[in-house]
Amino acid sequence: MPADYPRLARKSPITEKAGIVHLGLGAFFRAHGAVYIQEAVEKSGGEWGIIGVSLQSSGMHDKLAPQEFVYTAQELGPDGETLRQIEIVQDVLVARQEPEAVLTAMAEENIRIVTLTVTEKGYCYDPATGRLNRQHPDIVADLNNELPVSAPGYLVRALQRRKVNGLPPFTVLTCDNLPDNGRIVNGIVLELAEAIDPDLARWIKAEGKFPATMVDRIVPATKAEDVEALATKTGVLDAAPVLHEPFRQWVVEDDFVEAYGSNARPDLGAVGVELVDNVTAYEHMKLRMLNGTHSSLAYLGYLAGHETISQTVADDVFEKFVKQLWSREIIPSFKAPDGVDINAYADALFKRYANPAIQHRTWQIAMDGSQKLPQRILGTVADDFAKAIDVPGLTTAIAAWMLYVGGTDMQGKPIDVKDPLADQLRAIARAASTAAEKVTALLQVSQVFDPALADKLQSPVTKAYDKLVNKGVRETLKEITG
Repeated sequence: MPADYPRLARKSPITEKAGIVHLGLGAFFRAHGAVYIQEAVEKSGGEWGIIGVSLQSSGMHDKLAPQEFVYTAQELGPDGETLRQIEIVQDVLVARQEPEAVLTAMAEENIRIVTLTVTEKGYCYDPATGRLNRQHPDIVADLNNELPVSAPGYLVRALQRRKVNGLPPFTVLTCDNLPDNGRIVNGIVLELAEAIDPDLARWIKAEGKFPATMVDRIVPATKAEDVEALATKTGVLDAAPVLHEPFRQWVVEDDFVEAYGSNARPDLGAVGVELVDNVTAYEHMKLRMLNGTHSSLAYLGYLAGHETISQTVADDVFEKFVKQLWSREIIPSFKAPDGVDINAYADALFKRYANPAIQHRTWQIAMDGSQKLPQRILGTVADDFAKAIDVPGLTTAIAAWMLYVGGTDMQGKPIDVKDPLADQLRAIARAASTAAEKVTALLQVSQVFDPALADKLQSPVTKAYDKLVNKGVRETLKEITG
């Protein structure tokens, strides 16, 4: 941490009261949703301060508390950067240390929205089915204790307190990359509530709202050298800046708790949020075209020795590969939102990937692949199979994921695999000796692969795995792109 600099401090209160609790206050929400909400309050007013909650670690609280919970959003464009101070966050609570304080905040009358960015694994669900994973240790704990551990547990217990206190529910606004994310989270919450109190589940179903969203902005992890460079530039120490690209998009189903009337949400439409009746087409577009290719490039790029996405697409083999992935395999799999030029969207995505100012590490994007693959890649593959569309690129990406989770790269060096199933996946991969055996065993991981789809993937993924091992990544991709 740079020394001898004064700490960043709050300039003036943007709003006096909190109206939002956010679970999972990581870099993405601080660079995306919090910025939109601050702009909405600056433009149209309203009591929409944010109380952030870290579900696990005290790290974010410890960095932000000495600077009054304000931080810098550093926009990195190809031609330069822009700095902006974000002051909409009013406090950060640490759930593992103070669960009662978190529940008290969520049950407070002025809180009308609870937003979430807890990543796919934070919902304690089975990605292959979309159902609550009742064997998850956090859910087991939540079923046996009134003070919760999981994000679904906090939602259910806080809603329970509001019901007892005669308050309307808050709107649950998930901002994570799940398909039909509002419906999925609604189902998870109702399933857990039903297990705790069926009357509570009926009340949530009748009164609650779970609008779906689509979020988009590339936010690379902040490194120690980024903190030091910003302090040198500004003369002020910000221990928790966020870096982000210029592009941003937030599409939200305009379906908030009716009891609050016109005060149910900030004036998001005034600052560029797209308020729609149904977000599904936008979700498919972003999850498949951005997240699907991001994950594909992450696994294949990492195995080819590329550290970042911009380095990966600067390799002409990967440039050709990702453009063909869009045109031949991903775009044919879904219907674009009305009025969207899907080919122009793909061109814009490539320019974003190639932005040299954004150092988005392939290793970072490769995290939690067991949770991400069903939404980002397998849904596309299933739809393409139904249309008799060949998917050599996506099956090669799946094979690359299988190689990656084995824990050893193409040169025999260890990979630090970050995944909730990391130990299980590594053991499965290492227990098998041939490519066919490894693929067969990994396709049987039901948390990731639907059995019917797994049967169809057996042959093409085995062939792709074998090519990657024997020919290398670049030569394999050259064959695919012709």
